Amino acid sequence: MAQDSLKQQRRKIAVAYVLMFFALFTLISGVIAYFLARNVSQTPQTEVWLNAQALWVMRSTLLYLILAAFASLWFIPLNFYYWDSYLWVTACTVIGVVFALIAFLYLLNAWLKGIVRFMKNKPVF
Repeated sequence: MAQDSLKQQRRKIAVAYVLMFFALFTLISGVIAYFLARNVSQTPQTEVWLNAQALWVMRSTLLYLILAAFASLWFIPLNFYYWDSYLWVTACTVIGVVFALIAFLYLLNAWLKGIVRFMKNKPVF
């Protein structure tokens, strides 16, 4: 029974990493990855390295979602047609693109670091 539970938890973390990668393209898969990892981390008999992996996925996706939400705030002035000709709207757009790039690179780096450690069956910190 314990071996089946371990395989199931490993499978959930693997699916969470796949969804974490897809979160680079759509935020909904990031939310699903968060809840899959949360499910693994709340299991009482989880091995330490799997718990660390689950917490890594949770932390990384949550920070990514926060960064993406912050980046999206900078694009709000683009919704108003009359403001489009102002220079400060262009500056806000550039800042939004920079923050979106930072969020994208953050999640890509966290995903690469986590998946490499997951393949080695080691905790990630």
